[in-house]
Amino acid sequence: MDQDKINKLKKDIIAIGRLLWDKELASGLNGNISVRVDKETILLTATKTCLGLLKEEDILLMNVNGDLIDEGAVSTENTLHTEIYRNFDETQTIVHTHTTYVNGYFLVNDKFNSGILETKLFLGEVRSIKQSTPAVTEFAPVIDELKGNNIIVLKNHGVLAMGRDLFDCFLLIQGLENAIRVDAVARLYKSGLTNNIEIKDKKEPKPEKKNSDKYDLFSKEQIDAIVKLVNEDPQMSVLGDKTDMTMELAVKLAETGKVFSFNFKKGKIVNVSSNENAEFLITATESIWRAVFTSQIDPFVATTQKKMNLRGDFARISKWYAPCSRVFELWTGVPIE
Repeated sequence: MDQDKINKLKKDIIAIGRLLWDKELASGLNGNISVRVDKETILLTATKTCLGLLKEEDILLMNVNGDLIDEGAVSTENTLHTEIYRNFDETQTIVHTHTTYVNGYFLVNDKFNSGILETKLFLGEVRSIKQSTPAVTEFAPVIDELKGNNIIVLKNHGVLAMGRDLFDCFLLIQGLENAIRVDAVARLYKSGLTNNIEIKDKKEPKPEKKNSDKYDLFSKEQIDAIVKLVNEDPQMSVLGDKTDMTMELAVKLAETGKVFSFNFKKGKIVNVSSNENAEFLITATESIWRAVFTSQIDPFVATTQKKMNLRGDFARISKWYAPCSRVFELWTGVPIE
């Protein structure tokens, strides 16, 4: 085993623990951090350690089957970490901590949607999972929720984020904590303590499912049905014309390499090709595409969380956020097998 790599990863864990502490995202002896060393091995913080004052001896080596390699007592959440690593091959890091505003909000709510557009792109809808024990013992709901979002909340417990590196996890946790703080301030304004701001929840109409036919994923029939739905949608017509949505957006199935490229002109799809060199190309695995087409995950969120790969200028496609969001909504109106 590469000892130099292990030493570096331990230093990374210590650094992120200190950052969480400094930003008041960790307190007391709460929380745990892990990183993947290789396919079979992880590093995980020990039990009863302070994330802000970690030492190298507080970080223990264990395998993904739950066997401790180093001497010591590993975090009581070790099985939660190993279950996640076994289910998500691409996951390299996990951070679990107990943040003040997130825990407070989810004591009385089950899900959170930010009203700030940039935050909404990054976090998506964050949901909670009910907990009845101090340490997580039911893992299936956690795994299911992480398939759609890299950050989840364990109700009456804390927040958990997974990612490609520790800073990814930090940004998700900090982003959620800050978003809920903003939400709390907004609620104060709305309550009448000040009359300067009025907050309204505007719900966009969901696409109607015109028929009960189900289509094979990435079949020509599915794509034809999507084109028909998009081109007949009055809201899409207005948004596409208003924003001059004229561009080419391709979607690719990672396992087969199959590509469908939608050529938009003022929001209307004028033709579909197999052009992989479109201005924008979104690539994802079958499981992620299924989650997109069944409303389990937002494509913008999946892209920012690296579940999907976007080739193209994200800043440029963001100017068509409203019509693209409507397109993605309409996708879900075409049922798949």
